[in-house]
Amino acid sequence: MKQVYSDIIEFRGSHYELGKRQGQKFKNSIMMKNREKEWRKRKPRFVIDIKETKQAFQTYAPQIWEELIGLQEALQWPIEKILQNFSGYRLDYVRSGCSIFTGKDYFVRNYDYNPKTYDGRLVLFQPTDGGLATIAPSSRVTGRMDGMNEKGLVMGYNFMHRKKPGVGFVCNMIGRMVLENCETVEDAIHFLQEIPHRHSFSYTVFDKKGETFVVEATPRGVKVRMSNLCTNHFELLTEENRYHLDDSYRRMEIMEKDQGEITHPMEAFHLLNDPEKGVFSKEYHNWSGTIHTAIYFPKQRKMGFALGSVKQPEIFDFENWLKGETINKNQIDGELDTDLPFAQMEEH
Repeated sequence: MKQVYSDIIEFRGSHYELGKRQGQKFKNSIMMKNREKEWRKRKPRFVIDIKETKQAFQTYAPQIWEELIGLQEALQWPIEKILQNFSGYRLDYVRSGCSIFTGKDYFVRNYDYNPKTYDGRLVLFQPTDGGLATIAPSSRVTGRMDGMNEKGLVMGYNFMHRKKPGVGFVCNMIGRMVLENCETVEDAIHFLQEIPHRHSFSYTVFDKKGETFVVEATPRGVKVRMSNLCTNHFELLTEENRYHLDDSYRRMEIMEKDQGEITHPMEAFHLLNDPEKGVFSKEYHNWSGTIHTAIYFPKQRKMGFALGSVKQPEIFDFENWLKGETINKNQIDGELDTDLPFAQMEEH
């Protein structure tokens, strides 16, 4: 078992100031060294078009472009390198797992991936220059893999495939934009129908009304359905599905079978977080091991978070944080059943 942690980042200010603060923190860090090694092994397949990328951000999230400029100033990198590392536009994304289960007043999500690429940062951000406040684990610094905003909108995404990529944003940046731009599931659906998608993912959105929608999105089209469960296959865009979906169907069947017995949100949390239940995964070497389980309560504006398998998640009161309170700890501790390194903890 490996002892791991996620830093808790609290920031109130502009996107530019957040970018600059993050750049100052990451300069010469283990995470940045690992990122450099990653790019030496995996060359980008195209030349970054600065004008095109800036225009895309100006259309959908101009404040996040200012965050990229803040990162550039702190890291003193060329803008092309900043965009390659942090923009989430026209980049490639490695396959992953993930499972989502929602009830009347809660949203539970397993994030299944490889620890070598995991940021290890839970970010609470209250912008002063536009956009909604959010609580969310970060991905690639500027992206968000799941999360909740101040209006109680919750979002999580599930990988489908990387076939025939398009000109657009990758999942973690799209997730960030949804949380900062949208107040309701209707807003989120409209946004996901408009924004260009680089790869094929399902985005599950949930709000205070208790309705759950799964938005099946590819570079070629977007379809929407109501469902409280999501794993790693499309149910409407079936022609887009991968060939090997046995594990996705298996996890879906477990959740479908057990959901009728769940009477409390923590029972749903343990359905996804307990390895003996069958949804939690230890396939870290296959890019689909469960790194965190998060549970969101939109009406209360609270979040529970756990690294690895635990008895109870850490609970964060986002409602009180929005009123000016601070979190009384700096990190979340956990352990994973793997020998793979965490991106921010050790070089790999």
